[in-house]
Amino acid sequence: MNNTTNEGSKLYLYSITSVAILGGLLFGYDTAVISGAEKGLEAFFLSASDFQYNKVMHGITSSSALIGCVLGGALSGIFASRMGRRNSLRLAAVLFFLSALGSYYPEVLFFEYGKPNMDLLITFNLYRVLGGIGVGLASAVCPMYIAEIAPSNIRGTLVSCNQFAIIFGMLVVYFVNYLIMGDHQNPVILKDAAGVLSVSSESDMWTVQEGWRYMFGSEAFPAAFFGLLLFFVPKTPRYLVLVQQEEKAFSILEKINGKAKAQEILNDIKATAHEKTEKLFTYGVAVIVIGILLSVFQQAIGINAVLYYAPRIFENAGAEGGGMMQTVIMGIVNIIFTLVAIFTVDRFGRKPLLIIGSIGMAVGAFAVAMCDSMAIKGIFPVVSVIVYAAFFMMSWGPICWVLISEIFPNTIRGKAVAIAVAFQWIFNYIISSTFPALYDFSPMFAYSLYGIICVAAAIFVWRWVPETKGKTLEDMSKLWKKNK
Repeated sequence: MNNTTNEGSKLYLYSITSVAILGGLLFGYDTAVISGAEKGLEAFFLSASDFQYNKVMHGITSSSALIGCVLGGALSGIFASRMGRRNSLRLAAVLFFLSALGSYYPEVLFFEYGKPNMDLLITFNLYRVLGGIGVGLASAVCPMYIAEIAPSNIRGTLVSCNQFAIIFGMLVVYFVNYLIMGDHQNPVILKDAAGVLSVSSESDMWTVQEGWRYMFGSEAFPAAFFGLLLFFVPKTPRYLVLVQQEEKAFSILEKINGKAKAQEILNDIKATAHEKTEKLFTYGVAVIVIGILLSVFQQAIGINAVLYYAPRIFENAGAEGGGMMQTVIMGIVNIIFTLVAIFTVDRFGRKPLLIIGSIGMAVGAFAVAMCDSMAIKGIFPVVSVIVYAAFFMMSWGPICWVLISEIFPNTIRGKAVAIAVAFQWIFNYIISSTFPALYDFSPMFAYSLYGIICVAAAIFVWRWVPETKGKTLEDMSKLWKKNK
C-alpha cells in the first residue's frame, strides 16, 4: 500500500487506460465494418425500383458515417468541456449501440423488410451518421482522456495504444466479416455500355439480403461492453480541476503518480487551468494551423480509401477469394507496425516517425500506381498496398493522434482538438466518398495523387511541426508563448 501511495499504481493506470482505448477499438470497428459490407450493400440498393443506384451514391453511402464523424468531432470540445471526458465517452457508446442496431435493421417500424427504396437508403445513412457522431466523439475524447490521465514520460506510448486499439478494432471486424461471409461470395456487379450497374443473376443473394446486416449488427456487442465498463473509470484530473473539484483530482493523481508527484502535477494543472476564459488564438495562429494540417495530411494521404475498400482493391489486383483473406492479412500487418510506433514514439520522437512513414507510404502508393499502368496483377500490387498501409500504421496513424492530444496548451485544448478533429473527418469524408469514382476512372491517377501528398506531408513535418517528446502538457503553454 505504501508503494502505491509513494509511487502510484501502474495497475490502476493501465486499467482505466484499457477501458478508454476500447473507444478506439469501436472507432476502428465502426469505420472499417463497411469494407466487408459495402459490396453486398451496393447490390441490395441496386435492386431498388424507384431510383437508379450509382457509384456516386455508393461512395456517399459507404462514407456517410463520416458526416457524423465531422459533427461528433466538431462538437467534441463542447461535450468534453461541459459533460466531461468520461461522460462524453458514455454518450459515444450509446450512439455506437443504436447505430449498430439501426444499420442492421433499417426497416424497423417504417418499411417492409428487404425492399430497398430511396427512403430506406436515407434512413440507413442516418443510422450510419449516428454511429459516426459516436466515432467523432471517441476519436477526439479517447486520446484526450488518456493524455490527461497518463504521466508525461509514458504519455506518447499510452496515447499510441489508442491507435493500436483502432487498428485492432479494424482487424477484429475484418475477421468478423470474414467469418460472417463463410462460404458465401460477394455479389457480381455488372456495368452495361451506358454505365448502368446491375447485379448478376448468378450472385450469392444471401450476401445481398442478409450478410451486410450481420456485419453492421455485430458492433452492438462491443459497444454495450464499452458502455458498461465506463461506469468503473474516473473523470480526468484536469477536467476535475476545471470544475473546481481539486480534492478528487488529487486523489486520482495520487493513485497514478504517488503523493509527492501528484501534488506537483496538481499545482501545474491549477496554474494553467483557465479553459473557460482563454480565447482560441491566445497562443497565436500557428499552433491551430499546425494542428489542422496534421489532421488534413493524415487523411489526404489516402489511407482510408484503402481501409474502407480493401477487399475490392485486392480483388481487382488479382487476389483470390474476393480479397477478404488478404484484408485480414493486411490487418495483422497493420497491428505489427502499430506496435512499432508504440514502442518507439517515446524513444525516437514524433517527427522522425512521421517523416519515415510519409516516405514509406509514398513508395507504396507509387508502386501501386506503377502496377496499374503496367497491368501487373498478383502478389506485387497486393504487397505494395500492404506496405503503403503498414507505413501509415507506424507513423501517421498513431502519431497524429498523439500530437493532436498533446500539442495544444491546456487552456485551449478542448476547443482546438475539436477543430483539428473536425478537419480530419471532413477530409476523411472527401477522400473516402470520392475514391470509388476516382478508382473507377484510374487507379494509377488515384495512387499517384496520394503518393505526391505523402511527399508533401514529409516536408510539412520536417519544416513546421515541433517535437513534443518528453514535454508535459503544461509545457505546451510555454512553447507556444515563446513562438508566438
